[in-house]
Amino acid sequence: MRQVWITKAGRPEVLRVKEAPDPEPKAGDVRIRVEASGVNFADILARLGIYPDLPGLPAVVGYEVAGRVDAVGAGVDQGWIGRDVFAATRFGGYSDVICAPEDQVFIRPADMSAEEGAALPVNYLTAWQLVVVMGALKPGETMLVHSAGGGVGVAATQIAKHIGARVIGVASQWKHAELEKLGADHLVDMRREDLQKRVTDITGGRGVELVLDPNAGPSFRKSFQMLAPTGRLGMFGVSSFVNGKERDLLNLLRALIGTPLFQFMPMTLINANKGAFGVNLGRMWGETDRMRGWGMELLALWEKGAIRPRIDRVFSFDDAAAAHDYLQDRRNLGKVLLKP
Repeated sequence: MRQVWITKAGRPEVLRVKEAPDPEPKAGDVRIRVEASGVNFADILARLGIYPDLPGLPAVVGYEVAGRVDAVGAGVDQGWIGRDVFAATRFGGYSDVICAPEDQVFIRPADMSAEEGAALPVNYLTAWQLVVVMGALKPGETMLVHSAGGGVGVAATQIAKHIGARVIGVASQWKHAELEKLGADHLVDMRREDLQKRVTDITGGRGVELVLDPNAGPSFRKSFQMLAPTGRLGMFGVSSFVNGKERDLLNLLRALIGTPLFQFMPMTLINANKGAFGVNLGRMWGETDRMRGWGMELLALWEKGAIRPRIDRVFSFDDAAAAHDYLQDRRNLGKVLLKP
């Protein structure tokens, strides 16, 4: 098999394609011939050596794949063989062959391409946990989503619109027209406008019921300030920890210092009638039944036409460094993928 390895911490050029023997499925596993793999910001953090769950470098990352099952392990129904599937993976997704536990593998609907399948697990499960499970967004409420043009932003927007909520998206100006087509009701470019003022104007001074923020640092404080009474802040990333294509420990320290603490103290939350929570899908692998249930609910939304990943660009394994550059520079609107 071919795999993309992070050989050491550093710039995108540290990614290398290497050959290895095909894995054999263990008991309870299915083996997938991969047709597409998802690229996520966690992969960028891993490449920089600042992702806390990384088993150590060198390593093969990747949390989602789609392809066709060609073998199964002991105890697994042979009927899986030949099925088109997508799967959540605990590292190793940058491979053209991978084994995954049967309960983390989903049969792809006939109208779902491999690219769409590989774009679903991380972004849409994260968005589901943020918007539905922990964010408890209701019809008529307003959600503000930072990085609205990213994979999670697109997924969260589609889920929120299906619920019947109003969406304010934060994104670069050039992404606005497409994000309007995807369902965003209002769009703000923070480089050109005062976000807090726009939110005040849009909500008549009330604030929003849910904010999704992947930025960390001072952004969490500002997001919390924009919440209405009973509002919830969902934190799902630390993109401000990254500054440039190499690890910058000084910037990391500044971002950590700038992350608010007082606003999330118990008495502050109690008196404000507001909530704050965090989501890290990578720490949910032990919740297999719950994650599978969420996946089945997302497949039901697929069948209704309520969700559709927007595939921005597909890179070959040999161009994995360019894929990391592209995602880290935020040139994407939707999902970035790798294909063997």
